[in-house]
Amino acid sequence: MGNGFGEKLRAERLERGLTQAELGKDLYSPSYISLLETGRREPTAEVIDELARRLELAPKALEAWSQPISASDAEYVLAGLYARQAWDLRDYELAASHAATAAKIALEGKNTSAWWNMTYMQAECLVRHGDLLECQRITERLIEHPMARESIGLGVRARQMLAAVLQRQGQLSAAVDQALEATKLSEQLPKSSAIIIGALRVLIGALAESGRLEEAWTYCQTLVSQVDATTMPQLAGEVAWVVGNVAFMRHDYAEGVKEHERAAKLLSPANDIEMWARFNKASAAVRLQAGIVEPETLASIERAELAFSIVYEMKSDELEVAFIRARWLYLTGDIVAAIEKLRKIHAEREALAKHTAGEVALLLGKSLKAAGESEEAIVYLKEAQKAFSSAGAQDLVQQALDAILEINLAQQRAAAAAKKAKAS
Repeated sequence: MGNGFGEKLRAERLERGLTQAELGKDLYSPSYISLLETGRREPTAEVIDELARRLELAPKALEAWSQPISASDAEYVLAGLYARQAWDLRDYELAASHAATAAKIALEGKNTSAWWNMTYMQAECLVRHGDLLECQRITERLIEHPMARESIGLGVRARQMLAAVLQRQGQLSAAVDQALEATKLSEQLPKSSAIIIGALRVLIGALAESGRLEEAWTYCQTLVSQVDATTMPQLAGEVAWVVGNVAFMRHDYAEGVKEHERAAKLLSPANDIEMWARFNKASAAVRLQAGIVEPETLASIERAELAFSIVYEMKSDELEVAFIRARWLYLTGDIVAAIEKLRKIHAEREALAKHTAGEVALLLGKSLKAAGESEEAIVYLKEAQKAFSSAGAQDLVQQALDAILEINLAQQRAAAAAKKAKAS
């Protein structure tokens, strides 16, 4: 049939906000749908009839997607297969290159849906590799494309990715705006769609990091309402993870622990070791932010360190995990070791988002303050204040200002006491 069938099948599925598992539910496995979409398996007449029924299309429409295989079709399929192979091997830079090649072939062949799919995959690879500015450029192009206006599902996915990229860069206000737009659009999709859940997750994350916790919690309730008995365990685990994050940040520790314990049961390292690593990193981070210094927190740190030692790790991941370990050292009273680790992280802060770099400077300032190095502490606290202000994280700006004020007051009291002692 050529690859036209698979590309159009994928486009129709995404437009309806369906996952591969939802499209194949009770009859075809997600891997079989994936084989159809990538052109590695030919559909039988019975499969065409059933998929047409599920997509509410005429069977003849699906048959019309069939095209004779040309040389460009073969080149496209080969480039796409190479891209997916590199993705599976977590060589995201190589995967992005092959996806870009496939997208170029599709564009030359005027296959718009194929161009969209490969360009979106290129953007996914770029964000995984940490090429955020290039990913932003490509995603903005996708949003402006007519397909994003004609297909709600594609428009939501593109805005969702742009919001995540902006958040990673520390542009929190812009990230919230894009995530709100994606969530608003997703309301037109079927309830419990994986695309709706994805849009809500990104929105909640951006709101929470911006300090807008009550808004984030309200959207958490909306997110929970999207989960039902038919939701895949992995997806339900991701929902529990996000809800638990916000609960910890709101100081609702019991709810946070409950949701993260639920997420740990639903998320499997066997299914996705990289997601398992990110979950444990996030769980450790929010527990420490809440001041929970317990064995389970340390266990989460160690699981994250182990998992990231196995999977592909961006520089930002490496630094963020190291920062979590530094926070553990600070909270457990090992100030000297915390300062040593924080100085190393701070030296490479350009690889971090603005607000994350600000958090490193804030903790380094607090650690130096605890060590009695007040003058140097103020330098880092002022740096943190500037970074938070630039990222739009006003609650963190206040934390930096409070720490500076404490040092200034302590210095004033010490000066007054010294003056009084000298006078007597």
